[in-house]
Amino acid sequence: YGVLSAPLSYYRGFVLPRRYGLSIQTLGGWLGDEAKSGVLSLLFGTGIVAAVYWFITSFPQIWWLLTWGVVVLLSLILTTLAPILIVPLFFKMKPLDDEELELRLEKLAQRAGSRVRGIYTIELSSKGTTANAALMGLGNTKRIALSDTLLQQYLPPEIETITAHELGHHRHGDIFRLLVIQSAIWLIGFYVADLALKASVMPLGFAGISDIAALPLLMLIFATFSLVLMPLTNSYRRHLEMAADDYALRLTDNPRAFIDAMTRLTDQN
Repeated sequence: YGVLSAPLSYYRGFVLPRRYGLSIQTLGGWLGDEAKSGVLSLLFGTGIVAAVYWFITSFPQIWWLLTWGVVVLLSLILTTLAPILIVPLFFKMKPLDDEELELRLEKLAQRAGSRVRGIYTIELSSKGTTANAALMGLGNTKRIALSDTLLQQYLPPEIETITAHELGHHRHGDIFRLLVIQSAIWLIGFYVADLALKASVMPLGFAGISDIAALPLLMLIFATFSLVLMPLTNSYRRHLEMAADDYALRLTDNPRAFIDAMTRLTDQN
């Protein structure tokens, strides 16, 4: 799949961003990031496939439920470790070093009743011209990351409204909500995959549901399932984003700064 999709990945991830001035990354740098992503995907993908077929062989009646449990656990671990292990593989991160702005944002977080474990700068300028902010991590690793391009080019009131948007995600528990929704989708997906595998053994000539020859069918089932549900999941994500926008407006009570920030982000990105 990686080999077949490589031309599209190159066009989407390297050619288009450079054409529209969104990326300054060299081809070597982009290939390096792709290699790191590929290694991570290969490691996790191989582990999951191995677990799936071990469960199918050992527990053919409930393999789908056991696999679902492993995938959910892995997602929780990766979400928790992302800001301290995965993101730093691609971008430099450090605590915000602007004391005045940090104090301002800490007061904002206090008004929001947030227990975010710090505000960090993520270095996007080494690879592109876009600006961004994100809430990442779970528990003790939960933090807000502001891109250096955002800090360099936006006014403090604008940065405050953007941070308030991320605090809205925190207050609403959006990371956990998305994990719950995704877990429910995976549960249904694995159950459907179990039914489809059992129904296809005879017609497609598989030796059984544990036949590795059925792996392409299993992958096709998940790809189709994800594609069908994508409009619903995207709609839910839009709902969360609008709720975070509304929260930011109420928390900062500065509509002008919010409008300016969102307009600039739209134009810049």
